[in-house]
Amino acid sequence: MADKDSYIHLARPLPVVSVPPAQATTSPLSVVISAQALFSILDHSLRRNTDQERVIGTLLGVRNEDGAEVEIRNCFAVGHNESQEQVEVDMDYHKTMLGLHLKANPKEVLIGWYATSPELNTFSALIQNFYASNGDGTFPHPAVHLTMSTAPGQDISIRTYISSAVGVHPDRLADSCLFVPVPYEIKYADAERSGLELISSAKNSENRSAEVTTDIHALEKALEEVLEMLDRVSEYVARVVAGNTQASVAIGKFLMNTLSLAPKVSPADVERMFNTHIQDVLLVAYLANTIRTQIDLSNRLASANLGTATPTPAAAATNPTATGTTTTAGGK
Repeated sequence: MADKDSYIHLARPLPVVSVPPAQATTSPLSVVISAQALFSILDHSLRRNTDQERVIGTLLGVRNEDGAEVEIRNCFAVGHNESQEQVEVDMDYHKTMLGLHLKANPKEVLIGWYATSPELNTFSALIQNFYASNGDGTFPHPAVHLTMSTAPGQDISIRTYISSAVGVHPDRLADSCLFVPVPYEIKYADAERSGLELISSAKNSENRSAEVTTDIHALEKALEEVLEMLDRVSEYVARVVAGNTQASVAIGKFLMNTLSLAPKVSPADVERMFNTHIQDVLLVAYLANTIRTQIDLSNRLASANLGTATPTPAAAATNPTATGTTTTAGGK
């Protein structure tokens, strides 16, 4: 006879619940946002109607092979009407614009959607489930929801989410989900840095405008910023050495790695290389001015030759005296 403490656990099969397929994966993501996409979202928010609390749109970008890293590069606006009872989204416009954008940028894919409000509600869940659906959505990858608060007079706050299915009844899965925050990072290329710094300088102006600076002024400003950073680092190191400030291991490693990348060059060699570079720049500028002067002179000479009148064969044929003299001479 079997032991009284031994038993067999029997479990009845559970009913199959039709969970939306896009909710099957909720793996963590690392989101990278480009500055171009953020400016497009801000422009859309500024152009919205006065009675609209928020606007929405579609996010596009690239995704790595396993889907763990997402880069948001572009976006476009999608019209919608929202009230306390219902929400209407122009999905036909979204599909048309998405198809046109993918034709122009075949390397990009659908990433998710954005909203210019930090609030998450039932309507957000409905829109999220549409973008994460199978077929027209991001399935089998999760859709990224980006929220940006654009309230006047307040700092811009950005959040990124992915969704997870919530609910025990199949009918409630379509309008409910759990938004899981994911980390994000804003990156921009070196070529975009000058433009972003120029735009950010307009905040210190009364008329909110910034003039385009010349290359010399840009170089001067860059050198001033480098000198300011060197002074700040030197002051911090001096405080740490004196014992007035607690040392940071992370800052120390960063400074060590930065200094190790700098070549060991004497001040005399640096001055010599700088003077050589200046001479090269002046030589290129002199040659450019010489070529510009030569082209201008050639154009003036060409226009002067066109203004001089020359006899044509038709004009010579109308002169009978000249024709007769030529014929007589040929006869002799």
